[in-house]
Amino acid sequence: MSFMRGILLTLVLSILGAAVGAWAGAQYVIHRMSSPVSLHDVIHEKLHLTGEQYARIGGMEREHAARRGALEAEMRAANAQLAQALQEQHAYSPQVQAAIDRFHHAMGELQKETIVHVLAMRTVLTPAQTEQFDQTVVQSLTEDPR
Repeated sequence: MSFMRGILLTLVLSILGAAVGAWAGAQYVIHRMSSPVSLHDVIHEKLHLTGEQYARIGGMEREHAARRGALEAEMRAANAQLAQALQEQHAYSPQVQAAIDRFHHAMGELQKETIVHVLAMRTVLTPAQTEQFDQTVVQSLTEDPR
């Protein structure tokens, strides 16, 4: 009977070890796949803004959200224009090119607007805060999205 108990104990410990290993591996993969900390999270959670900084940045964020919304609406309109041109002509026509150019212009303006917004927020920060802010900006621009 002790032989059978030994086999059963070995089996239970093996299953338990495999389960712990699988759980630990899954946690590692989930952690590695999680998205990096966003600039918004750094500003609002890690930089320990003063009340004045928070108020100034909040105003900047509201203004940026309005401008971003308008540019995103322009991008959606350009996509609708592109869809219509493709549906009507089924060819790479001047209308298709115009819609693509319209979309790219709006996308470029959105990128410029975002950079201006990021640089404006930076002016509100202390030198110590700008160090972490700058690192986050560089990391977000250079990180492999995979």
